[in-house]
Amino acid sequence: MGISGQTFFIGIDIGVSASKGVIIGWGEEIIAYHILPSGFSYRLAAQRLLSELLNKAGLTVEDLSYIVATGQGSPSVDFVHERVTDIVCSARGINKLFPSVRTVIDVGEQTSRVLHVDEGGRVTNFIISEKCAGGSGYILRVLANVLRVGLDDLGLLSINSKNPIKFTTRCAVFIETEIISMIAEGFQKEDIVAGIHDSLAEKIIELINRIGLKEPCAIIGGCAHDIGFIRSLKQKLGREIIIPPQPQIVTAFGAAIIGKKSFSKS
Repeated sequence: MGISGQTFFIGIDIGVSASKGVIIGWGEEIIAYHILPSGFSYRLAAQRLLSELLNKAGLTVEDLSYIVATGQGSPSVDFVHERVTDIVCSARGINKLFPSVRTVIDVGEQTSRVLHVDEGGRVTNFIISEKCAGGSGYILRVLANVLRVGLDDLGLLSINSKNPIKFTTRCAVFIETEIISMIAEGFQKEDIVAGIHDSLAEKIIELINRIGLKEPCAIIGGCAHDIGFIRSLKQKLGREIIIPPQPQIVTAFGAAIIGKKSFSKS
C-alpha cells in the first residue's frame, strides 16, 4: 500500500535502445513516466529508470505494490514481481488508450511487428518481421549516422523531399553503402531520407498484408514520432493511423496495467 492509502504499480519496458517506465495508480491513471537510453547494461538501465520514476512521482519503493517488466532486457531486471511478453503488454496498453483499435504496428529497433487486438485487449494474431535491419527502426539510426543528423531531424528532412530516392535493395548493409555513394554523387539529403522512409514503410505494409488489416489501426514505439515515416506509411496504407500522445510508453503502460490485475488477484 502506498502513501496516504494509495496503491501504485510500475511497468518497465527494457528495449534494445531505449528503456521506458510508467507508474499508474489504482484507477490506471498515469502518475509518471520516464524514457532513457538502455546503454550497455539492461540491469543498470532498469535501476536508473526505477530511480527516475520514483523521483518524478515523489514515491519510494515501499509505496509500490507490484512491478512488471517486459521487453528484450526484462530478464535482467531483478526487482520485479512478474515478467510479461511485450506483445501482450503492447496490446493491453493500446486497448486502455484506444479501446476500438484492432491492429497495432510496432516498428522496433531490431524487428517490426503487427498485432491484432480484440475488444478486451487480448492478442488474437501477430506477425514479426525477419531479423533484417532494413525492416526495423535500426535502418533509421544507420541513416542518421551516415548523414550526421539527429534521429529527430529525419522527419522534417523527409517531408521537404521533392524527389524521393528509390532504393534497389532493402538490406541495411547494402542500403548504407548506397547512401554513402549517393552523398558522394551529390544527391539531396531529404530525398535520401524520404527514400528510406518509403522503403521501411513498404516493409511494414508487407507485414500488414500477410496478417490482414483490421481497422482502426494504431502505431506505437519511437518511430511513431518520425513524421516523414508516418506520412509515407499512411500514403502506402491508404488509411489513417492513430498515434498515441506518448507512443513510446504504451508497452510499459500495458505492463503496469497487467501488474495491477495481478496484484488484484493476489
